[in-house]
Amino acid sequence: MTAGNAGRGGTDEVGVRYEQDGPVATVTLCRPDVLNAQTPPMWTELGNISRKLPGNVRVVIVRAEGRAFSAGLDLSVAKGGGDSSLSRLAQLSAAECADRIAGFQTAFTWLRSPSFVTIAAVQGHAIGAGFQLALNCDMRVLADDAKFSMAEVTLGLVPDLGGTKRLTELVGPSRALEICVTGRRITAVEADRIGLATAVVPRAELDTAVADLSAAVLAADTGAVAEIKALLQGAPLRSYAEQDRAEREAQTRRLSDLLGSGE
Repeated sequence: MTAGNAGRGGTDEVGVRYEQDGPVATVTLCRPDVLNAQTPPMWTELGNISRKLPGNVRVVIVRAEGRAFSAGLDLSVAKGGGDSSLSRLAQLSAAECADRIAGFQTAFTWLRSPSFVTIAAVQGHAIGAGFQLALNCDMRVLADDAKFSMAEVTLGLVPDLGGTKRLTELVGPSRALEICVTGRRITAVEADRIGLATAVVPRAELDTAVADLSAAVLAADTGAVAEIKALLQGAPLRSYAEQDRAEREAQTRRLSDLLGSGE
């Protein structure tokens, strides 16, 4: 991969494009004619990007072409006869089905890595898999026309692409349950009010707002950002005493990195 043109070979045909500009990587969903509906080949490419991501990347921006971030799972694929169709998955053993879904999840969950900060730039609809893609990012900058929906329930399914824990952490278990079982649309205004949005901006200002946020992340110390992300990610699983210890240990590492061990 080379800066400014990394990982582009063939990805537009799959529906995912990767570009890199120095420490900033941009992953773009590029099937605007179908509102960036997602397919297993797109998830494979997202997973490939995660494995080939250069070590100098500090910010990953996830965005989409056209008027919608993502309409979710491409139902023409899901209801077709391919290896990744819902009917084919249902024919697998429980273990095989779970393994297949685990592979799909890796396309999303790599965005949580403490090695970089991930920002979703969301315009229009982000439904189902689109909502979960945004949830797996650390921050979500929304255009004022953005709408979230966890629509899996309308197919009799559950959200399974790594979005339920983050959703619960952001809005609480009661609100998360209501969002998931109703599948209703959540406007940008509501998303901002209940904690799903890092910021809401006019549609015309979305790219600028994301660039400004990215620049602010890059202005901070690289090691400190990684430690802070890991510290905050682990906080819900720790007691107060455990979190206090984690803070001490993280700070000790930072002091050692910045000033040396003193030996």
